[in-house]
Amino acid sequence: MGGYWRDLPEEVQKEYMGGSYGLAGGKTGMARRLSLAEPSLTLTCAPAQKQTERCHPIETRPLTVREYARIQTFPDDWEFAGRLSSKYRQIGNAVPVNLAYAVGRSLIRLFNDIEKAAHS
Repeated sequence: MGGYWRDLPEEVQKEYMGGSYGLAGGKTGMARRLSLAEPSLTLTCAPAQKQTERCHPIETRPLTVREYARIQTFPDDWEFAGRLSSKYRQIGNAVPVNLAYAVGRSLIRLFNDIEKAAHS
């Protein structure tokens, strides 16, 4: 799906944007709907702020903490501590778990190759 506020029905655009509706400028970060067919937008630490809002790809609502965490490839049993805003901040500041794992594995291979070359 994807899209942003200009892809909403006009009456919803006007209600959502309020006084900013008629102003110039792209404001393309507002009400960004994630796409099921494309990589996720960069996650922010505060997904419900109007300027950086990330919306569910199908439903008209913000992403839950668990949905946010899944994008960052956290396991479903991972628990985040603190208030709701703190949980979103932890996820938004995180390196995706699978990316960190892949980088770590690559470094181990590199170090093993260096060690083998040093002993050859």
